[in-house]
Amino acid sequence: MRVQPVTFCRTGLPLAAVFLLLAGSAARAQQAGDTTSVRCGPPLTPMLCVDLDGRASIDPAAGPLTYRWLMGDGTTLTGPVVSHCYKERKNYVVQLDVVVDQTGEVRTGQKYIPVNLVRQDIVDFTAQPSRVRVGESVAFAAPEAQLPNCQNVRLIWDFRDGVVAQGRTAQHAFRRPGTYSVRFSMRGYGADACTGSHCTTREIIVEP
Repeated sequence: MRVQPVTFCRTGLPLAAVFLLLAGSAARAQQAGDTTSVRCGPPLTPMLCVDLDGRASIDPAAGPLTYRWLMGDGTTLTGPVVSHCYKERKNYVVQLDVVVDQTGEVRTGQKYIPVNLVRQDIVDFTAQPSRVRVGESVAFAAPEAQLPNCQNVRLIWDFRDGVVAQGRTAQHAFRRPGTYSVRFSMRGYGADACTGSHCTTREIIVEP
């Protein structure tokens, strides 16, 4: 995710931009109603780590600079490029101060970088246990799954043995041995990415 540039200034002259990149890929979409033919992507788990690059904030006339990142959770990091992992999934505000080494002048950010770890797509589920015998029940749950930019999200379980269920949790017992790629789909409504479904799979091994 790219945010707006952060500008630093002295006597009204802007330094260059700073961008924040959040690692991770967008959820893969499938057509509404399609639960068999579309390949699902890997789970989209909550992202707690961010990479920040401030190398674009340069002022050749000022000489060497020290980059000081205030991460919003009490952590301070230094360097033009930093990585940080938060302990909680919440909203943070990151501030970058640029220090002129020669004079000690601190060029405080006039804008701040929002890091929203709450409004992100999460497409993931648990299956306990993942290895069972025929007739034994498996508990499926998706406690954190969300598509915050979608409306009327439906959670659909396709156990790949002809049985489909809905809801945030499900229980299922397989009647035949084999390896089942259980599919968890999140079907939402809205613009763009919400017009289809987002899905992921996990394998369940069923022994005789």
